[in-house]
Amino acid sequence: MAAVIAERPRHADEPGWYEALSTWERTDAPEGCKVEIIEGIVTVAPPPESDHNDTADELQRLLYTVIPRDWGIYQTQGLTVPRQKGLYIPDLAVIPKKLLPRPGERQTADAAQLIVEITSRSNANHDRVEKLHGYADAGVPLYLLLDPWHSGKPTATLYGEPAGGLYRVLETVKYGDTLHLPAPFDVTVDTALFPVG
Repeated sequence: MAAVIAERPRHADEPGWYEALSTWERTDAPEGCKVEIIEGIVTVAPPPESDHNDTADELQRLLYTVIPRDWGIYQTQGLTVPRQKGLYIPDLAVIPKKLLPRPGERQTADAAQLIVEITSRSNANHDRVEKLHGYADAGVPLYLLLDPWHSGKPTATLYGEPAGGLYRVLETVKYGDTLHLPAPFDVTVDTALFPVG
């Protein structure tokens, strides 16, 4: 079962985590910006563009057809990864509702059954590298990276089977092809539905 951590956790084996979280709490970013902690550094990304939001919408519509009623798909759920000194806000997180935190608590990433990140020009490497390792370290079963900015060739990569802080690549396809999400989703994603800027 996923853990929920207190608002101001102290992790003796994660130096700098408390300070990063405290800075994050005080950050006053423009409305719509995404404020995250990545490797102990508070980052601010501009609001996503229309193509990014359309991609999230298409995938969310598909996922709602296959997830149980007592699971939710969240676009603004902060997920902590204390060992990586991270607090990520994924583009989509599929989480059983019974695992959501109570007021005053923060959710650890291991509650998510699936995380989806859609790269933007400004933050692609965070999604490809730091968050990839953070989600694997947290034990998130499936991580779907939608990367319309990948070397001019948009790709979708599904990672799974986390072990030792690393994922195994389960499938990579170029936009236009289909990708299969395994159980508990068991659904085919048509990446041709995702816009490319």
